[in-house]
Amino acid sequence: MAVSFISQAQKIAFIELDSLVSLMPEMIQARKASEDYSKQLQSELADMQKELNDKTGLYKNNEKTYTDLVKQTKQKELQDLNQRIQDFQQQAQADFQKKNMELANPINEKAKKAIEKVAKAKGYKIVLDKHPTGILYSEPSEDIFSFVKAELGLK
Repeated sequence: MAVSFISQAQKIAFIELDSLVSLMPEMIQARKASEDYSKQLQSELADMQKELNDKTGLYKNNEKTYTDLVKQTKQKELQDLNQRIQDFQQQAQADFQKKNMELANPINEKAKKAIEKVAKAKGYKIVLDKHPTGILYSEPSEDIFSFVKAELGLK
């Protein structure tokens, strides 16, 4: 019976996936691409905001000289521009998140394949991601971080 229990015991390891991925050169390139994309979006938003501020200032300076029809037209133009800015902000946030996922997914997949290769080579049946809130309790097991780091050729 003891032999049966021992043969069913499974070898378990853990790794901090985020730490591993952060060391990969591809992630450094992805962060740079993400920062560049963010700057591009912020620049466009700043241009739109400047346009709104300029048109608002022009409206306030000339409001007393405008006819009711011109006032209404200018107010509508300012409202539309403000709405376009809000729409752009929302779309930019969604696009930025999508871009980050597109950049991170291949890197995560590469890391997971390396983890799988090391796990198979070392005879692990289960490898857990060690997040601060991911595991509430576990008996000490072997951390395979250094093995996977070596598999990826990271220092």
